Amino acid sequence: MRVPIAHQLPREEVRRRLHSRSHEISNFIPGGMAQVDTAWPDEDTMTLAVKAMGQGITGRVLIEEHQVVFEVDLPAALSFVEPMVAGAIREKGQKLLEKK
Repeated sequence: MRVPIAHQLPREEVRRRLHSRSHEISNFIPGGMAQVDTAWPDEDTMTLAVKAMGQGITGRVLIEEHQVVFEVDLPAALSFVEPMVAGAIREKGQKLLEKK
């Protein structure tokens, strides 16, 4: 699943905001029991490993010139929640980009 979020920020500012706020991602997952691990294999890619409710999901956040793309590897068994997950990513992903 790919969820693009448009932005008007310089890439450096997007990187800074995602670096400084990535620890907040677990707060965006309902239930309060999620574990989220992030890594930066390169300056424009953040990888995610999310564990919640016995499920593990991986993904990436790709920083592009005018958008940030959240790519989530949603298991087939959870494909029925894809619209809900995409909506949450749009809303919460935008919050990660907001100035704090």
